Amino acid sequence: MIGTPHVHHRVADSTNERAKALAAAGAPHGTLVTADEQTAGRGRQGRSWLAEAGAAVLMSVVLRPPPEALPLAAAVAVAEAVPVETAIKWPNDVLVDGRKLAGILVEGRPQEGWVVLGIGLNVSGIPAEVSDIATALGSGGREEVLSALLERLDARLSSPLPEVLDEWRRRDALLGREIRWDGGSGVAAGIDADGSLLVETGEGQVALVAGEVHLSRG
Repeated sequence: MIGTPHVHHRVADSTNERAKALAAAGAPHGTLVTADEQTAGRGRQGRSWLAEAGAAVLMSVVLRPPPEALPLAAAVAVAEAVPVETAIKWPNDVLVDGRKLAGILVEGRPQEGWVVLGIGLNVSGIPAEVSDIATALGSGGREEVLSALLERLDARLSSPLPEVLDEWRRRDALLGREIRWDGGSGVAAGIDADGSLLVETGEGQVALVAGEVHLSRG
C-alpha cells in the first residue's frame, strides 16, 4: 500500500531528496515522505517549486519497481483526487483554468529498480509571485487531499496502460492547440500508445518523448 511507512517533516529541504536518501538505503515500496514546508523544493526542468508553509500537499513516495508510464499515471491520479475540473498539460502538469494546480517530478535510479515520485499540490494558497501561473483548491484540508491522492495513486499506478492513457486523453489541455518546443512548433494531436506527444508540423507528424512544450502566442 502506498503511504506506509510514512515519514513527516515540519520543514525539509525537499521531500524528493529525503525520499531518495531513504530509497538508496533500502526503504520499501510505498514509503511516503511529506512536509509542511520545503526550503529547496523543485519542479521539472530544474525550476523551484514555491508553496506557502502549510498550504500545499508536499509529498514523495518510493516506488519499486518503476511503474509503466509513471508521469502520466500520476497526473491522472492527481486529477481524479481533487474535487474540481482539471486538465493535464503534457506530460504531467495538472491545471485548473489554465493555471497550475499541481506539479509532478520523477527522479531516482531505475537501473537499481526504484524511483521517487514527487507531487506538490496547492490546497489553500499560493505565493504572490506565482499567482499569475498557479492556483489552489481553496477548500478542503491537506490531510483530506493527501488521503484521496494516495488512494488514487494506489489505483492508477496498477491500472492497465491503455486505461491510463484514455483517462489522460480525456483531460488533454493541448489537443488541437498551437505549441512550440526547443526545436520546432506545430499543432498538438494527442498522445500515442507509449504516451509520447504527437504534433502535426509542416513536414508531417512528430512524436515528442520528453521535454518542455509551450503554447504558441499570436
